[in-house]
Amino acid sequence: MPLVEAAADALALPDLDLIRSAQSRIAPHVHRTPVLRCQSIDAELGAELFFKAENVQRTGAFKARGASNAVFSLSEDEARRGVVTHSSGNHGAALAYAAARRGIPAFVVMPENAPRAKQENARRRGATIRFCAPTLEARDAARIALQRETGAALVHPFDDVRVIAGQGTAVLELLDESPGLDAVIAPVGGGGLLSGTSIAAKARDPAVRVLGAEPANADDAARSFRSGRVEPLPAASTIADGLRTTLSPRTLAAIRAHVDAIGTASEAGIVRAMRMIWERMKIIVEPSAAVPVACLLERTLDVHGMRVGIILSGGNVDLDRLPWQA
Repeated sequence: MPLVEAAADALALPDLDLIRSAQSRIAPHVHRTPVLRCQSIDAELGAELFFKAENVQRTGAFKARGASNAVFSLSEDEARRGVVTHSSGNHGAALAYAAARRGIPAFVVMPENAPRAKQENARRRGATIRFCAPTLEARDAARIALQRETGAALVHPFDDVRVIAGQGTAVLELLDESPGLDAVIAPVGGGGLLSGTSIAAKARDPAVRVLGAEPANADDAARSFRSGRVEPLPAASTIADGLRTTLSPRTLAAIRAHVDAIGTASEAGIVRAMRMIWERMKIIVEPSAAVPVACLLERTLDVHGMRVGIILSGGNVDLDRLPWQA
């Protein structure tokens, strides 16, 4: 492929039509998750909040959307050797789930420090797992080697038009069920969810504010958003394991084009928000899903007086290692 074409492909993004096509394609394979409310959290934060509960999505996270769209977009010839990816947990489980629905194998490279609950979630879905050191270099090397061994088709966790389109379906449901939102917030790691959310939301209503949320200890998206170039994430220590990922040029392009602001949250703020959601809403969310609420608690995102949709991205938690337990 000529260099110009390769560069253009690396920046290709779905439009609203592709996201709507993804919505139809994945409908038999994912839940239309509920939108939840909590008056006490509204009162504390000074806004009307509408929580899109992707923590009760199939495989326990929004990732089932993008993975299902990618797997069911493959031709028979592409699919016959299976699919391969790298993942800290949620995308790996989602890809294994979608592959099992299609009757093909799934191969997943996971960091050796991935939470046990996420490892088991992927394994239960039928994934063949290969562990690697918890670095971007080790992850990529292991994925390339596994892809060469198996001939499987790559389904990247976020740097994939089909995955981004699938993730964008969550906000379409949210906007349908909660009309008149002033803003929507999604957590950001590699940027697939925020990219799909921002493209779909702005296409539906250009006036809606789209906001990202990430840990202060893994703030590469906020830095990249400001600088206009991908700022690599150094070794990051954050409880929000699903957000320890660097943006790609593709997801940065979407975020720079469609996102209004990115807030960051402290580790203590993330734990506080996670516990607040558990205690008051009576639902299980993982740390990454609590980051948007943490940004509101710490006022790094200002939504006072607004009607705000929040995507609760997942609920896969190691129940033996909760952050507020001694």
